Amino acid sequence: MPELNDGKPRKIKNCRPFCFILEEDTSGFGPYEKGGIVTQVKQPKVLDFKPLKEALLNPGEFLLSDFSKFDRPPLLHLAFLALDLFKEESGRLPAPASSEDANKFIDLANAINQKAGDQKLENLDGMILKHFATGAQAMLNPMAAMFGGIVGQEVVKACSGKFHPLFQFFYFDSIESLPPYELQPEDSIALNNRYDAQITVFGRKLQQKLEDAKVFVVGAGALGCEFLKNLALMGVACSGKGKITVTDDDVIEKSNLSRQFLFRDWNIGQAKSTVAASAAVAINPNLRIEALENRVSPETEKVFDDAFFGNLDVVINALDNVNARLYVDSRCVYFQKPLLESGTLGTKCNTQMVLPHLTENYGASRDPPEKQAPMCTVHSFPHNINHCLTWARSEFEGLLEKTPSEANTFLSKPEEYKAAVKSAGDAQSRILLERVVECLVTERCITFEDCLIWARKRFEDYFANRVKQLTFTFPEDATTSTGALFWSAPKRFPRPLEFTSSDPTYISFITAASILRAQSYGISVPDWAFNSRKLAEVTDKIKLPEFQPKQGVKIVTDEKATTLNTPSLDDCTVIDQLIRKLNEGVAHLPTGFRMNPIQFEKDDDTNFHMDLIAGLANMRARNYNIPEVDKLKAKFIAGRIIPAIATVTAMATGLVCLELYKVVAGQKVENYRNSFANLALPLFSMAEPVPPKKSKHECLSWSIWDRWIISGNLVLRELLDWFQAKHLNAYSISCGQSLIYNQIFPKHKERLDRKVVDLARDIAKLDIPPNRRHFDIVVACEDEDENDIDVPLVSIYFR
Repeated sequence: MPELNDGKPRKIKNCRPFCFILEEDTSGFGPYEKGGIVTQVKQPKVLDFKPLKEALLNPGEFLLSDFSKFDRPPLLHLAFLALDLFKEESGRLPAPASSEDANKFIDLANAINQKAGDQKLENLDGMILKHFATGAQAMLNPMAAMFGGIVGQEVVKACSGKFHPLFQFFYFDSIESLPPYELQPEDSIALNNRYDAQITVFGRKLQQKLEDAKVFVVGAGALGCEFLKNLALMGVACSGKGKITVTDDDVIEKSNLSRQFLFRDWNIGQAKSTVAASAAVAINPNLRIEALENRVSPETEKVFDDAFFGNLDVVINALDNVNARLYVDSRCVYFQKPLLESGTLGTKCNTQMVLPHLTENYGASRDPPEKQAPMCTVHSFPHNINHCLTWARSEFEGLLEKTPSEANTFLSKPEEYKAAVKSAGDAQSRILLERVVECLVTERCITFEDCLIWARKRFEDYFANRVKQLTFTFPEDATTSTGALFWSAPKRFPRPLEFTSSDPTYISFITAASILRAQSYGISVPDWAFNSRKLAEVTDKIKLPEFQPKQGVKIVTDEKATTLNTPSLDDCTVIDQLIRKLNEGVAHLPTGFRMNPIQFEKDDDTNFHMDLIAGLANMRARNYNIPEVDKLKAKFIAGRIIPAIATVTAMATGLVCLELYKVVAGQKVENYRNSFANLALPLFSMAEPVPPKKSKHECLSWSIWDRWIISGNLVLRELLDWFQAKHLNAYSISCGQSLIYNQIFPKHKERLDRKVVDLARDIAKLDIPPNRRHFDIVVACEDEDENDIDVPLVSIYFR
């Protein structure tokens, strides 16, 4: 079908993972031969917006955020029309806590509704209209953050033409955040301070609770900065009783500045938590905050101990990885503390409320693991630029970090290293030893010219010789065991590159590779190395032998393979030969010689790291006819940068802080909201949190939030009897990673009359601090019918 090769966009339908239907007549096209690459082309969409005057009278469909409030947007639309009319007539907005103004506002809303014709609402909720009127003058930080994020993204859309704009009207309310009791007039009188707007809406009592709150903010990055700013503006922990503790073990990098607004250029290299805390205090001098530089993990449980968690009112997560979130979640479950969870990814964000005994915990549900490209695809059969960049990052780390580190390990303790390699005697050890020999003997560089020759050899090996070997082993017409073409989609048949110094991308690769190679050997780089013309002249003088493909080379094609190293019967023999070669070569090394491993750093544009990775990836892409990328896009993918947009961060933190009002007020679970939003579509979805899963046994029931507490310094037999009284057979008991009892082991019966705490100390090596009165054990139980029963964690208070 050569007619499809004209490059014109074509509409398709019934798109499936491996096929689709063209929306055009192909009966006159030539026959399909083979192959072909399809690229999705997004077409622009034209939207027709009504003029504001017309849209106010006939708003059409509203974008919903909460499907439990299906009838709320029309009411809010009417309320804003009434608010405009109230201001036009009175010259001001309704006064807080003014029944007179609220009644006048409601009368205006009723009058407008009567004249609305087809848009007339059947019932007007007077309580919502009253709340609307009494809070009309208030500017609340969480609402400002949330709507600021949405409006900011709409401005970006208008400027860039990227993503779908909000169509006409979007209304959002958080009536559930209001106190669960009716405010008395005296409770909402302004105090003439910075919290007056908040007081008029929530009252003095709730404001005092916010000021007395003890909050733990985990993380001081993009989310953490926004949270601290919001908390400072809300007055959280601004009394003598309140306190915010923020911790983050990271330091500020240049790339953080675009979205972490509490940081400035001069803060680069400083601790995130310390700088963020200082900036928050500058926003509100009354803020009581302590900045720590500890990672929240099992290793820091002596810092974040029982007393620390016991003193908290709420934990706010501002983390960027799932494992850390799961650990903090487990601590909040253990200490029965509310956790406000949130995360962002590009234009998407989500928030989750984790409330003791009321909702499921964060770890109760999680996304499936991200799908990784098979190893053989990355190394031999890439078909997109991500594969090329993954391979490039792997090669960078192998050549410049792992191999020099391995060489230094050998140089530090050569005899121990050789003994360990001989003892292992496998393919992995052989591969590592081969790299050390290459690094220190066969390809050791002494001058910069040696580094240049090495870089030129690498180009030839990566982008010419390996491709020639691959296509020799699997020619273009090769077939599989089933008779199908080997080089069929998604595989792309590669073509070797021919080096020419006239191509600036080739010279850029040679420059970066040779300079980084020199750095790893501690070789000074001459000035002419930075002159591309001079470097090209020197490179042209390098002569390399002609490559001859070899017969019988094995290339891994199994997508399930986890390693490319194939074991050999003579691994031990090869290792012995390599050790002899290594012994001869290192004799010529200077005394005390060490390599300089280079760790990948994406944010320094002058260190040649991204130049090398972009060069490796783009040359490989050129081999396989894959579209190349610029250095910025390469940095984004190879640097594994999680896209974070300030607008989305602001919205997520605003939504969480609206939930914080509910936590402080002690709201019912049906008033809380988990949320998901995608500002690109745009899409907003909010729902009540999911209740925790309950387990039952006879008259007992429990969830993950429950712990069974046993008081007394029991012996093991008494512990087993305690479970037996509940008609449960405790057949296995463990503490930490150690098994302290299992009924199938006869010797364990000798432990029945020993104190459980002594068994935990002796067998599990449990270190119980003097100030801790209890320790925890995990008990596996079965009922009288021998059905396994998943019981809660058991805490024994032995002191």
